[in-house]
Amino acid sequence: MTRASVLSVNVDDVHRFSKPPVERVTLLAGLGVEGDAHLGRTVQHRSRVARDPSQPNLRQVHLMHAELFAELADHGYDVGPGDLGENVTTHGVDLLGLPVGTVLTLGQEARVEITGLRNPCLQIDRFESGLLKAVVGRDEAGELVRKAGVMGVVLAGGEVQPGDAIGVDLPVEPWSALQPV
Repeated sequence: MTRASVLSVNVDDVHRFSKPPVERVTLLAGLGVEGDAHLGRTVQHRSRVARDPSQPNLRQVHLMHAELFAELADHGYDVGPGDLGENVTTHGVDLLGLPVGTVLTLGQEARVEITGLRNPCLQIDRFESGLLKAVVGRDEAGELVRKAGVMGVVLAGGEVQPGDAIGVDLPVEPWSALQPV
């Protein structure tokens, strides 16, 4: 069994699509990633601010599984940590299969509660043409599958860096499947 770990941490203080990898990030309880453009108690995503700037920020931290990069490479796309705008690139944990309310422990102290799925938009095609179709697909039942990571809120702050272990604490059942936030 592969140990779940942090592959990369990524931050950008400006609203750009990609976030460059850094040596470490500091998560701030109730706010998000220190120095990131999406830091805040209320929504920071530009289209959501335009609709209602008082909404709670359920997208404080964007996490993406590195296993997606290998899948995309099989389809001819060259994507790496931070390219799709995630703050934390993980390895060895099925992020998309987790229920709402799962708490991930990142490193020694940081705790992030999963709130839902990232809903990929056309900006992905601006990064690389056709990529949106590769990160949004259909399962055997014809249901829409969003593969572009999960979003969460910071319950407990702390430093996170590549190589840190990831702990997974599932919520009490019954579980709710992730939906876009």
